[in-house]
Amino acid sequence: MFQKIYRSYIDSFSDLRREVWLLALITFINRAGTMVIPFLSLYLTKSRGFSLEEVGWILTFFGLGSVTGSWLGGKLVDAIGHYKTMAGSLLISSVLFVLLQFPSSFWGICTGIFLVMMAADVFRPAVFVAISAYSKPQNRTRSVTLIRLAINLGFSAGPALGGIIIASAGYSGLFWVDGITCLFAGILLLKLLHPKKSIANIREINLNPQGVLKDYPYLIFIIAMVLFGFIFLQYFSTMPLFYAQKHGLSELEIGLLLGMNGFLIFLLEMPLIKYLETKKATAIHHVIMGTVLVGLSFVAVNVSGWIGVLIIGMIFLTIGEMIAFPFSNTFALTRADRGKQGSYMALYSIAFSMSHIFGHNSGMHLISEYGYVITWDVMMVLAVLACALLVYLLYLLKKEATPPLKL
Repeated sequence: MFQKIYRSYIDSFSDLRREVWLLALITFINRAGTMVIPFLSLYLTKSRGFSLEEVGWILTFFGLGSVTGSWLGGKLVDAIGHYKTMAGSLLISSVLFVLLQFPSSFWGICTGIFLVMMAADVFRPAVFVAISAYSKPQNRTRSVTLIRLAINLGFSAGPALGGIIIASAGYSGLFWVDGITCLFAGILLLKLLHPKKSIANIREINLNPQGVLKDYPYLIFIIAMVLFGFIFLQYFSTMPLFYAQKHGLSELEIGLLLGMNGFLIFLLEMPLIKYLETKKATAIHHVIMGTVLVGLSFVAVNVSGWIGVLIIGMIFLTIGEMIAFPFSNTFALTRADRGKQGSYMALYSIAFSMSHIFGHNSGMHLISEYGYVITWDVMMVLAVLACALLVYLLYLLKKEATPPLKL
């Protein structure tokens, strides 16, 4: 039985091209290398002596840099291609990460954070377009899932390594390691991943690309993704406070609960996506299912004071995330074939950057003003609204696919 499960798990990774695996490796090194990000608040308060209010503003520049980088990345992909854009992002951000340790003034750090995130997040729309270019059309969703797996593993390894580096070499060592790993990822990209190996050239070339802002169904999809990102991010900003204040969990217990999310993704996401790919449902149907599950996670933590509901809520959230993110990415990639791919994928990235800018701050204010129960109720309502927009999107797509009647 265990051999059959193991074989099924291994098979879920089959048929992915070598270039997709290389892209996943480069993404893993890049994300594991950005280990300064989880320690940013601690660095700014302990090492630089900034107040929490000042840290809040600095993190706003973090979000603004992310939005600007995603937008710029889309423009660059359309102008010079995904390969040069990814290489440039990695090499430039490697220098900026090292330089970020030197500013000491408030505005100096705001500027530094903005520039670092702008350079780093130029990578995001480029890597999405690269997935489309290097993967077979039938394997797009699993290729996206493999990249997500690399990102999750990178984010899991990064903080652990970061803690060791801070303890042994201080925060300065952290910035140097971040820069070196980004440089290493850029060199790997230039040495191992070649633009000529792209299979995009066998696809139909769109000679009359549509502007993304004129694609009304896609804009509805983006609004739904902003709402989805808004509620999803509460699990990594406001929910840990709920665990501690309302359920009395220690930092270790909170860490284990959040760690369960990454462990389940590593164990189940690829087999789950391979299974769902065999179903007749469209990508948007799957995104709706994922959004419903994330919404139900907030229902779960609100219905009872029993500590077990926290685990149930985390399971709902994780399964919802595993379904919604890969299939939403696949829909965006497929839709991007109509126009300039960089612009389409930039808008998809910006949707989640916008969630970062407003999600954490709004969640904190809601809890401060109305408490946890009302805040989780608001998240449920936003999940319903996101689902309603996605159902409306299905109607628009059906209408779009139906040819007009000839009179």
